[in-house]
Amino acid sequence: MKTIPCAKPTILCAAAAAASALLLSSCSDDSGAKPSPQAQQKPNILFIVIDDFGLDQLTSYGYGGAVPPRTPNLTAIAKAGLQFRNAWAMPTCTPTRATFFTGRYPSSTNILNAVVSTDLANSEISPYEVTLPKLLRTQGYTSALIGKMHLTGSDLGTAANLPYGHQTMWKLGWDYFDGYLDGAPYPIDTRAGLATVAEGTYKCGFVSNTTMDPVNGADGGACYFATGSCESITRSSDIVTPGRSCMERGGIFDPGQSCQGARPGYIDFSAQNGYYTGEFIQSWADGTSRKVTATDPSARGYRSTMETDRAVAWARGQSTDTPWMMSVGYSAIHAPLQVPPLSLVSESTPGRNDNLLCSPASDIEGAPGRITALIDDHIVTNLMVEAMDKEIGRLLVELGLATWNGDGTLNYQPEKTNTVVVVMGDNGTYVNSVKFTAPGRFDPTRAKGFPYQTGVSVPLLVAGPIVKEPGREVAHQVSSPDLYQLFAEIAGADVKAGVPANRPVDAQPMLAYLTNPGQGAIRSLNFSEMGTNFTNPASDITPQPCVVEAANACFTIFPNKALCEDQSGVWYGAGSGLAGVPAEGFSQCGQVLSYRKALDADDAVDVLPDSQKAVSDGSYKLVRLNRKTYTVDTANPVNSAYVENRNTDELYRIDMAVPDPTLDRSGSAIATGSPTITAALDAQAQQAYAALKAEMDLRDRVAAYNYSYDSLNCPGDGNRDGVVDQKDLDNWMELSRLNLHEGVAQSSWYDLNHDGKTDDADRAIIQANLGRSCKLTVAG
Repeated sequence: MKTIPCAKPTILCAAAAAASALLLSSCSDDSGAKPSPQAQQKPNILFIVIDDFGLDQLTSYGYGGAVPPRTPNLTAIAKAGLQFRNAWAMPTCTPTRATFFTGRYPSSTNILNAVVSTDLANSEISPYEVTLPKLLRTQGYTSALIGKMHLTGSDLGTAANLPYGHQTMWKLGWDYFDGYLDGAPYPIDTRAGLATVAEGTYKCGFVSNTTMDPVNGADGGACYFATGSCESITRSSDIVTPGRSCMERGGIFDPGQSCQGARPGYIDFSAQNGYYTGEFIQSWADGTSRKVTATDPSARGYRSTMETDRAVAWARGQSTDTPWMMSVGYSAIHAPLQVPPLSLVSESTPGRNDNLLCSPASDIEGAPGRITALIDDHIVTNLMVEAMDKEIGRLLVELGLATWNGDGTLNYQPEKTNTVVVVMGDNGTYVNSVKFTAPGRFDPTRAKGFPYQTGVSVPLLVAGPIVKEPGREVAHQVSSPDLYQLFAEIAGADVKAGVPANRPVDAQPMLAYLTNPGQGAIRSLNFSEMGTNFTNPASDITPQPCVVEAANACFTIFPNKALCEDQSGVWYGAGSGLAGVPAEGFSQCGQVLSYRKALDADDAVDVLPDSQKAVSDGSYKLVRLNRKTYTVDTANPVNSAYVENRNTDELYRIDMAVPDPTLDRSGSAIATGSPTITAALDAQAQQAYAALKAEMDLRDRVAAYNYSYDSLNCPGDGNRDGVVDQKDLDNWMELSRLNLHEGVAQSSWYDLNHDGKTDDADRAIIQANLGRSCKLTVAG
């Protein structure tokens, strides 16, 4: 037999191997001769994570609303592989992303919500976990993480929850990292990079033209670049908005001015501007790292494009002899919603050529009780999705996994590659972007941040040479931790052998769905949860209330007004500007609820639960909420006081049918109860509730056990190996010398008393418990 030569063997030909080392037919004939060594190489893995992107957005699933975004490349991936209809993520980003790389539910790791700068490192992935890149390394894989993944704390201020600094991703197992520590793009710079301009002048981050804004707009000016160059741009038939054209190219537009020999001092390249800048942290296999700020030319451009460029650059530099896994996190479509470059959107896409889309004339002034700019948000969301889809297509093409057809469509034949491509959303769509019209009719009041279907049902696409009978849809339930098991199976890694037996993962197998079209359900119950991270008491930042009216939710997560408003929220903290709100702002949501009830007795806003869990058998779904309750004082809202936390159980029927799924909407519950359901149910529903409640009660016990692990159940066992020993003292010693502030190490996994410091008090806890053995799991 002759082996047909291929130009790029690791990407285009070679064999596809899972556990059984399937051979790639396109690179050999059928004569039975031994395959080449290249044909035996393990498959590469390309893992694409899309931000705030639920099932509601996609026509390939039969949804998309009345005006769906254009996603031809994601559709091509779905048609060339498998589409999972009942895949769940966690309700918010960091918990989901941590499940991918640890195989554990959030309550098993205490990573319960999106990590912010005021959280402790105890609510981040521990370096003592057998993370996915560590597990794949046992099979010869090299791993990279590109773009947004939001697994760690940030380097803001004293970097209080970033013990290993910019080497954190390397410490967690990745050979290369080129991405963001931030959870989202920074807010849009409404000064458009001009230090002399008042904030709010240019709401979409670029200088408007005079049609959009006759007062502050400009039809010509100088476009300065971070490289030091400058170019004059004037309005024309090809360039309708010079300020936008300049921003799309990474520049800052000086309206009505000509290029100067020396760049004017008011041109501010240090300010981040939504999707058109980034601060990239890079780290390498030798432990070195560096930060690329917004002043660097390589950190200016459109994020989806920069993320694709960085992914392509790394993958092209890999040896053909070493299999790789590359995780690419696209920032889109996370807020802030911002128009993408015109070049990434089709001429015929609604809104592309709408010059008023980012105009002050399009504003709908809002006050408490009104959802603002919803039409614009849906249009901009569609534009951003299409732009991201175009970049995902380019990623596949530039990696040699696909080509462009003459008509611009994607020619993707995964059976001719040696790369498994997996695409998944990290949680449901955020409120103002949810497709609430038919087909789909998803629920924006129960979207991202909630364990209801709109908040956790996400796309999961898998394509590659190991997929049998591509074009199938898998109806069985899968959960985000299962990807840990899937990637291990593809690489040939043994999870049971690689992970300590006394602390097994929550992931269930998935590979059989790819290789066996007749595979029955593997997971009997699906589970999702979010909660409250450990808060750093040493932080001098105090979050204050923010209300997202589209979700009817009040929460105290954001430390300032800008972040609240960036998420389409109404700020009730310091400087809110709302009549009747104290200058120092409200401190908790009970005060906000009292204030709003005074304005409207029927106001529907409620407190975001401290803990939210959901479990489903595919037909019935149990949601359990635990939230703070407060007294109501409409006459003097500041007097509202905390009463207690209460549990509420809600039982629903669900079905992700097409075109309109049966969702767990408000008012659609079969039964509710506090703390549990006691109402009579029919026999089938009662049987389902009993099974779901048993699982939910177990998950509550697991959460309670792990939340109290450091303080009660096993004080001193910072590495979670079930024993307090010399390893714990050695680990404490290392971390107590890192990330010092005023001579003391800040938060780490050995901050055992959770005071924001890794100090002698924590060492004393270890010494007092030396020799202690502890259980690591809670029995079912």
